[in-house]
Amino acid sequence: AKMDIITSKQDFLVGEEILLLCKAGAEGEIIWQKDGEEIDDEEKVENVDETTSKLFIKKATMQDAGKYSCLCEFNSGHKDDVQMQLYIYEGPSFGSNTAYHEFLEGTDGVVPCLVTGQPAVDVNWLRDKQELPSHEGRRVHQLLDNTLLIQNVKREDAGTYICQAQIRGRPIIKTLSVSVVVNAPPSVQLREEVKKVIAGPETNVSLLCLVDGLPKPNITWTMPVTFDPSRHQFNSDRSQLTIRSVARADYGEYICTTINKIAESSATIMLHVFEAPKVFVSAEQQNVSVGERVSVSCNVSGHPQPELYWLNKHNGRTVDATSGRVRVVDGALVIDEVVPSDGGLYSCMAVSASGNASRDVAIHTQPGPPHYLSVSPGPTSVRFSLITPPISGGTPITSFVLQWRQSATEQWTAITVPVSEPLVITALRPYTLYTVGMAAANAMGVGQFSSTNTVRTQGIQGEPDSPVLSSDEMKVDGNSFSVPLKQIDDGGTPLLHFNIRYRQDKEGTEWKEIRLPPDADSISLQDLSFGSAYQLEVTAVNANGSSIPATYNFTIAEQPVSSRSMTKGSVVGIVIVIFLVVFLVVDATCCYRNRCGLLMSIAGKLFGQKVPGLKMLEEGDGTTNGEVKLKGMSTPRGSMQQSGVQTLTKEGGQLTEVTCDKAPLTKHE
Repeated sequence: AKMDIITSKQDFLVGEEILLLCKAGAEGEIIWQKDGEEIDDEEKVENVDETTSKLFIKKATMQDAGKYSCLCEFNSGHKDDVQMQLYIYEGPSFGSNTAYHEFLEGTDGVVPCLVTGQPAVDVNWLRDKQELPSHEGRRVHQLLDNTLLIQNVKREDAGTYICQAQIRGRPIIKTLSVSVVVNAPPSVQLREEVKKVIAGPETNVSLLCLVDGLPKPNITWTMPVTFDPSRHQFNSDRSQLTIRSVARADYGEYICTTINKIAESSATIMLHVFEAPKVFVSAEQQNVSVGERVSVSCNVSGHPQPELYWLNKHNGRTVDATSGRVRVVDGALVIDEVVPSDGGLYSCMAVSASGNASRDVAIHTQPGPPHYLSVSPGPTSVRFSLITPPISGGTPITSFVLQWRQSATEQWTAITVPVSEPLVITALRPYTLYTVGMAAANAMGVGQFSSTNTVRTQGIQGEPDSPVLSSDEMKVDGNSFSVPLKQIDDGGTPLLHFNIRYRQDKEGTEWKEIRLPPDADSISLQDLSFGSAYQLEVTAVNANGSSIPATYNFTIAEQPVSSRSMTKGSVVGIVIVIFLVVFLVVDATCCYRNRCGLLMSIAGKLFGQKVPGLKMLEEGDGTTNGEVKLKGMSTPRGSMQQSGVQTLTKEGGQLTEVTCDKAPLTKHE
């Protein structure tokens, strides 16, 4: 028969009840043994029936641990037994261990774990479910006395540690959670120990105090000015101070102080507040004639105090002389006996560590004389050519004055020519010696004339000069092009005409030619191709020949997309208008030539029998010699055909009617 010991567990805590039940499976005599010795204590052993016996221990002790056997001698004479090992333990117990420890960063931390229990107890330390090592080679390890050692405590060592105690060899485990807190004294780091800003209503500055420490320290600020909540603002942890609309008074030391339960620390930020330089001049423009004296004062301000310089912007050089014709005296620019090259822009500059500023002063005077020019005669003209423009005097040259005379005893004759026009003297005599000169003019007046040149005009046999096309006044309107045309010199012989040639600027296109009269003042080309470039040649022709062609290139843009289109109603309206116009023309012709039609009928109804066109017939003397005057034409009597023509005859002093046989006419008609 099968035997079995029934129990709830094998491990019992000291003081617990132990109940073992032995099932023999058949009738027989059952006895209990512990470690091979029979248990004959009736308080512990009791037979339940012929096949079952129980062993009961009311309070377990450490001595009750051992191997228990149930033996049965069956009535059949057969013997059998079954064994079970019981374990008795006490603990583990952690006693009065501290579950909270604080350590200063950088020191060594010791966390004890004192455990008691029977039989032997094994202790292990865990963190994040990982067992910590027990050998000395690691910074965090378990000592022989089960103490946890944390060498050179770091912030990442903060957290929860588990001390785990286990009855050796048995699944009896108890744990103790220990919290480790790492403290650190406060520290302050500054991104900028010195801050520099420019004062101004739009200037804001932020002072940042990077604070560290455990527990998190509190931050306070010490400022050189009274705290103003409208201008001084902090972020959530007060680590950043923002100053709005920085003023010069905000200059000074700003102290950031941090404190926690460990210590206190502070740092100082130096705020330098500069004022941007400003420049003030007595006048921004001075008009002065050549040979006069001019003076312009300049004052500068700012923090730190800026240095003052005068700069001639025309040549890029500073005016640093304190004596001479052009000099600086107490910040003022002084120029004695102004010459044309003194004209132009001067700049008073303020330079300091906080920035630069400047104000320009324009000095305007008359332009200088043209030095580099050439003159070339034509049959009746002289053309001036400037190799380099004259000195402007500080303001743009607007025109040139051209003068000429035949002898020194004559007065100069002069004309003013805009800068955009050709510099040409016209209407001179051929084969004549002239003395010519030129001067530039600007808003200040006419400058000095150039040295005189002597030139002799050419003969009348010459061909005309090339026409001048005013490109500045060229116009392109859709696919039409126009440009002003001017003939400066006709060669002494009147022009016959202008030859105009133009074509598209691409291979294979043919020239188109037109001819303009000699008094033409512009060229107009119509119906050109959209999106095309064109070449234009203009030749002046007189009796002696033709000029060198004046050439010009232009481009017609792409055709714009029309936003309007003619509707069917517009077409019908145009047709009706055309019909009415044609009808009125035909009817009017019929009325005045043949006295028929709608207009004649309306006139008869308005004026009765006295139609205005027939008044002369009714008031005549009756002696017409058989003729009737019709619109100034003398028509012999009977010479007009009766078919489709109305005639009037006079018989016996009375007018009779002859009606038109091809038009249905009213009585008055």
